[in-house]
Amino acid sequence: MKPIIGISGSVIIDDGGIFPGYRRSYVNEDYVDSVVQNGGIPYIIPFNGDEEVIKEQLSNVQGLILSGGHDVDPHNYGEEPEQKLGDIWPERDQFDMRLLKLAEEKEIPVLGVCRGAQIINVYHGGTLYQDLSYRKEKTLKHNQGQTPTLLTHTVKTVVGTKIAELLGKEKLQTNSFHHQLIKDVAPNFKVAARCVDGVVEAIENEDASVIAVQWHPEMLHRVVSYQNNLFKYIIDMAKTK
Repeated sequence: MKPIIGISGSVIIDDGGIFPGYRRSYVNEDYVDSVVQNGGIPYIIPFNGDEEVIKEQLSNVQGLILSGGHDVDPHNYGEEPEQKLGDIWPERDQFDMRLLKLAEEKEIPVLGVCRGAQIINVYHGGTLYQDLSYRKEKTLKHNQGQTPTLLTHTVKTVVGTKIAELLGKEKLQTNSFHHQLIKDVAPNFKVAARCVDGVVEAIENEDASVIAVQWHPEMLHRVVSYQNNLFKYIIDMAKTK
């Protein structure tokens, strides 16, 4: 049987039409397509705040993708909001962290994407730069604001990491849609890739049951074949659960 891969959901609010202000549960379709194309069954996990419901949601999946979205609330890593912090949604932070906690307890493999990578790092004790301008070193543009499949900056993988093995390249180009950056890497995690400016672009835990990337492989999976390997890995691991 194909494994069911849960994708953490968000909420979009209509800003026009006949229902302005109406809330809709959603994930971007590229996540769904990435799971389907790589042999899994996508299962959107709608945002909610009920712990028992979240437990039951996780009981139905064999793999988990933590998707992108809002900035992470800096209170989660002991900081106050700085001037260039973007929109936050603390309730979703807690939702994603509950999903992550339960997935790890159940030994469900996890892939974090963009915000998902930041959530994983923060949950495990790491920190973030609230905006790339707060980093002292010269920093490239990390929010391209253009076509999702456009490759805009260069990333170098770290030899010996699972992510380097999966991507099969020491150097690659990726898309980029973030302004927050991983600052201090969480204990028991290691850097698996960096941008050429030194910004952390991927992390993984010791046994690579949790892997995470700062770019958006789901947007690239149709045009950059090796990006599919990140999804195949989670799906193949999920088959054993």
